[in-house]
Amino acid sequence: MSKPILELKEIDVYYGPIQALKKVSMHIDEGETVSLIGSNGAGKSTLLMSIFGQPRAASGQIIYQGTDITHKSSHYIASNGIAQSPEGRRVFPDMSVEENLMMGTIPIGDKHAGEDMQRMFEMFPRLKERRNQRAMTMSGGEQQMLAIARALMSRPKLLLLDEPSLGLAPIIVKQIFATLRELAQTGMTIFLVEQNANHALRLSDRAYVMVNGEIRLTGTGKELLSNEEVRNAYLGGH
Repeated sequence: MSKPILELKEIDVYYGPIQALKKVSMHIDEGETVSLIGSNGAGKSTLLMSIFGQPRAASGQIIYQGTDITHKSSHYIASNGIAQSPEGRRVFPDMSVEENLMMGTIPIGDKHAGEDMQRMFEMFPRLKERRNQRAMTMSGGEQQMLAIARALMSRPKLLLLDEPSLGLAPIIVKQIFATLRELAQTGMTIFLVEQNANHALRLSDRAYVMVNGEIRLTGTGKELLSNEEVRNAYLGGH
């Protein structure tokens, strides 16, 4: 039986006087793909960022591989095997594809950089074609591929993805999720925050539904896909 790689225990998070997350508890097991769905402004991205301590949880615990990381530095968390592909991609615009990928090695050093970069080029052939191109000149889909590849360059044990389909054409979204499915099949542990509930639930072993900073529902991806409340709220009734 798999053991949790990450546990959140009754997390409260505030932005000033505003409470963004309320007593959030959840877990992700090793080798699982888990998604967090919910409407815009529900608190999904806040939860993801709080794992890295930005913003810091006001109360509760975040346990990673048995260690309490609630008050650890972001550098400590990154160098111990958690990587994030942030919302809005946030690639380094003036750097080339190769330079962006090298930035992903900062938490672990560049010992494996050559072989890992080749692996990224096999996973994302478009990046190989653009390897010397500045990131700012690439399409949104290419930048999203680069953001995911940069996160993978740190050889994470847990990959956090924040809205990877945001603002992308449907055909590119399909490509991104096909790649995520391939990653999941290698045993990578993935935590996905996503507004596109249909794609997210089809990819996920389990999922959580967040409403106004609270977890309202949880179940397998299949269970939530067929849940009437979820279908009406996030799947257009289909």
